Amino acid sequence: MRESRRKFLQDIGATAAAATVSVTSTGAARAAHEKDKPRTEDADLPSRLMVGHIRRGGNLALAVKTDLGVLDVHGAAETLNYDVPHSLDEMLREGGGQLVSTVVLKARGAQWARRHFFPEDQVEFGPPVMHPEKIICVGLNYRKHAAETGAQVPATPMLFNKYNNTLMGHRGKLALPAKVANQFDYEVELVVVMGKKAHEVSEADALGHVFGYATGNDFSARDLQRKTSQFMLGKSCDGFAPLGPWIVGAGLVPDPQKLDLWCEVNGQRRQASNTADMVFSCAQIVSYISQHMTLMPGDIIFTGTPEGVIAGMPEGKRTWLKSGDNLRCAVEPLGVLEFRLT
Repeated sequence: MRESRRKFLQDIGATAAAATVSVTSTGAARAAHEKDKPRTEDADLPSRLMVGHIRRGGNLALAVKTDLGVLDVHGAAETLNYDVPHSLDEMLREGGGQLVSTVVLKARGAQWARRHFFPEDQVEFGPPVMHPEKIICVGLNYRKHAAETGAQVPATPMLFNKYNNTLMGHRGKLALPAKVANQFDYEVELVVVMGKKAHEVSEADALGHVFGYATGNDFSARDLQRKTSQFMLGKSCDGFAPLGPWIVGAGLVPDPQKLDLWCEVNGQRRQASNTADMVFSCAQIVSYISQHMTLMPGDIIFTGTPEGVIAGMPEGKRTWLKSGDNLRCAVEPLGVLEFRLT
């Protein structure tokens, strides 16, 4: 942890955790003198913030959604002479969440902070998580989706992976790899973002290790996916994991198994379901994965897609996605993710 950040935490104590709103933190700060304790074990997670990254001065910077607009956290922190984490990845791995919450609290309603707030439709977004150690996906995790594809409901979670090259932010442009594939498909999904190290955790404790949730799309090239027995190639082309706009803190999501989700292509709704149809809940997924590998802060999990995908339609009715298509998808109330195919 940076020395200036540690000094700040020593000075303000626990009072900074008092903020509320669509923008505030309930997390109690850990004592600053525990500098040798691994941040992966005990991070000060702002569980009631909506956090992401926006482009400022050519670089991606930590941002928070508020009812006053999008706050450039780093810009506001510089005005206050505070040393905040530069990214969500840094905050989850090294701490500083309490300090971020305090910057948001001090900026609200302050005259000096007006220049650091921006309308959401006027900012350029990056992926809200940029450097996860792991991107894990769950296949056939909705009962109706399994039925539409003619597959049996899995007895255990079906796992596969993506890589960091697939990450893309809200309103991004996805360049289709048309030289190697042509059967492109959408998959709206609830995404889990880990906040604490999770190793062999129980289902009862699993969600306590989650930082927040986001809207994602497990974009797929079905012809590449089916080319071999492994899914990886059809899931891991550049830009195949649109995510965002925000990571919504777990404190703002009382029950991840009661969320509506949908996907639209060129204004036409293709998918509409609820996470209640999941075969394996978020808690079950996190617990199951943690029995096999250690989940680390910043790891993200795509939890599966509901019915309505192109691959689930009769062959004669399948019209695959193409360059120029516009996609909008959402997990309510996590926000609408938009992207365009080129």
